[in-house]
Amino acid sequence: MRSQPLICVRDVEASSRWYQRLLGCQSEHGGPQYERLVSPSGLLLQLHHWDVTHHHGPIGDPKLAPGNGVLLWFEVSDFDDAVVRAAELRAEVVLPRHRNPPDGDGGPNHWEIWLRDPDGYTLVLSSPDGSADGDWKP
Repeated sequence: MRSQPLICVRDVEASSRWYQRLLGCQSEHGGPQYERLVSPSGLLLQLHHWDVTHHHGPIGDPKLAPGNGVLLWFEVSDFDDAVVRAAELRAEVVLPRHRNPPDGDGGPNHWEIWLRDPDGYTLVLSSPDGSADGDWKP
């Protein structure tokens, strides 16, 4: 089984460029209506324009807050570089760089930063589990 998340956005092409820059992924489809972003491990994220209904009808209501209660979570091997890219993109920081858990053993023992994308979705960048402070591994 593989997850294939899809989010609705106002500008598919601009969002595609933003995510490609932040995550180092590539376009596999392109265009103003729909995009597939891929990494070497496969499909990473799908972007769909709010107003495009295709054969399935509307996917969501653009008047509601996008992604309320959902986090788009990406583990990145180049966490420190990704934090720099987020700053270059002027991504809104929801929670600055921090260790999870904040102290002690347990938990994923990785670094995180929580951001908001151009459409208001909250995303988390994390380093690989076990990569923060010390030798403890989950």
